[in-house]
Amino acid sequence: MPTISVNRSALFAAIGKTYTDTEFDELCFEFGIELDEVTTEVKVDAKAKGQGDKSVKNPGANAKDEEVVYRVEIPANRYDLLCLEGLGRALRVFVQQTAPPKYTLSGKPVHRLVVHKEVAEVRPFVVAAVLRDITFDAAMYQRFIELQDKLHQNICRKRTLVAIGTHDLDTIQGPFAYKALKPEEISFVPLNQTEKHTGASMMKLYEDSHLREFLPIIRDKPRYPVIYDAKNVVLSVPPIINGDHSKISLNTRNVFIECTATDRTKALIVLEIMVTMFSQHCAKPFVIEPVEIVHADGTSEITPKLAYRTETVEVEWITKRVGIKQTPEQVAKLLSRMCLPATVSADGKSVVVDIPPTRSDVIHACDIMEDVAVGYGFNNLEWTVPATSTVAHQLPVNKLTDLLRLEMAMAGFTEVLTFSLCSHAENFSNMRHQDDNSAVVLANPQSVEFQVCRTSLMPGLLKTLHSNLNVPLPMRVFEISDVVLKDTASDTGARNERRLAVLYSNIASQFEIVHGVLDRVMTVLEVPFNVAGGDKGYSLQSSADSMYFPGQAADIFANGRKIGSIGVLHPEVLSAFALPNPVSCLEITIEPFL
Repeated sequence: MPTISVNRSALFAAIGKTYTDTEFDELCFEFGIELDEVTTEVKVDAKAKGQGDKSVKNPGANAKDEEVVYRVEIPANRYDLLCLEGLGRALRVFVQQTAPPKYTLSGKPVHRLVVHKEVAEVRPFVVAAVLRDITFDAAMYQRFIELQDKLHQNICRKRTLVAIGTHDLDTIQGPFAYKALKPEEISFVPLNQTEKHTGASMMKLYEDSHLREFLPIIRDKPRYPVIYDAKNVVLSVPPIINGDHSKISLNTRNVFIECTATDRTKALIVLEIMVTMFSQHCAKPFVIEPVEIVHADGTSEITPKLAYRTETVEVEWITKRVGIKQTPEQVAKLLSRMCLPATVSADGKSVVVDIPPTRSDVIHACDIMEDVAVGYGFNNLEWTVPATSTVAHQLPVNKLTDLLRLEMAMAGFTEVLTFSLCSHAENFSNMRHQDDNSAVVLANPQSVEFQVCRTSLMPGLLKTLHSNLNVPLPMRVFEISDVVLKDTASDTGARNERRLAVLYSNIASQFEIVHGVLDRVMTVLEVPFNVAGGDKGYSLQSSADSMYFPGQAADIFANGRKIGSIGVLHPEVLSAFALPNPVSCLEITIEPFL
């Protein structure tokens, strides 16, 4: 979960009450967050200026120049608590010092942002807003920049989904244009630079900087997204860097905020968090100036939306699940403490909850129920004995797994636990297998390392061997875990299957080691060896599986069905996983023995 640093004095001023460290720790617990650490830092120089300068300190500081800082751990889905403004506002409402604020738009938009059709190929969505007549000081300016960083790392998924750009509106002129140009067609001075760069030279400029992790997002695209003003001044090349011309400073009074994205919903959430958090510092608190977005097809919309959503939830449904006795009026009051203004419905049996734009985490009645529990206080819930008496019973598959796990350990093998997701190549081509459409494929993998659900335990074990090449030989590892297979007979279209896999690596293959493991497993499972084959006991039959060395592999049959395979891995498989030594392996399903 993200952790934010807030100045203690500033936070108490925002809450409207003063606490000891112990009292504030208890308040955090009641609110559902955690005071992670209390520390001291050197005060930020009040004369600090310049965009992105988050560590301007007074070099001649002494004890009087230090300030107490709270490091507070925030739930990952509470984006409205990622800065002092949001946290102080929420706690102020929680301790009933004030009512939740009402966020509104100032009226018709003054500025317009026109979207060109080419951006659909690279980063199709953009939203924007204006914070009018805002007043920055050094500390608040720093928090403004830090909130962008927190959002970039959290909901924005390191700028892959959303990238935030903030600009001094008084240095640029609308209407604005969102285009996609070839890298060589772009010419601008990047933030805190003095020379002009093209899109290509910008990539070279930042390849060794802190921005290098964002370059691959657009580097290989034929066009880069760019935002221009009416005078053809570049505001930003998202998601990499803003232009130096429009950078904000302590003297900025009007801030133009744009969010480009591959996910429109998340772009709106990010924009609304930015403007609602810092609109309290505007001349008209909590009033945001909208921007008209003109799409490539000629349609237009106003952003941000700042829409309040209404949910009606039965009080009995809430109180029964939380385990409390509260009237509808009391439930409404508890929700109001959580920045969810609520009123009792006309029938007196439900509460009508207004969900503000800052609470994007509330997506279901269960989330409202959870906030009632937080508002009531988890420590105030009464301990009760369950109405029914049940006897716990271990699942057969888990009981068998534990017994086999013990047997493998006593045989001298070390257990490993690998990811249930792997890349497509690791699951198929690296194992010299064709894609037989047996794997469950992720629709939107966040990494090439996690594209499919594994259909075998082997890729994970082989990667484990590669990561432990410095361990003395022989290497003996095993895993008992689930694979995922497509199954049209299942409600979900897939099913889990518990398997046992064993690997042995040494300067020679020593196939007899894993063969002995198989014999031991069958012995403890009370499955006899059947030399003649057939439906009783277990037997081995020559295998043509391409992942094994020819002539050194066998399929394993037990009680008339194939349960796995055993053999010496093919050199091409070893090469794919960068393993220098021969490997013998065994993989079987244990579910037929339940």
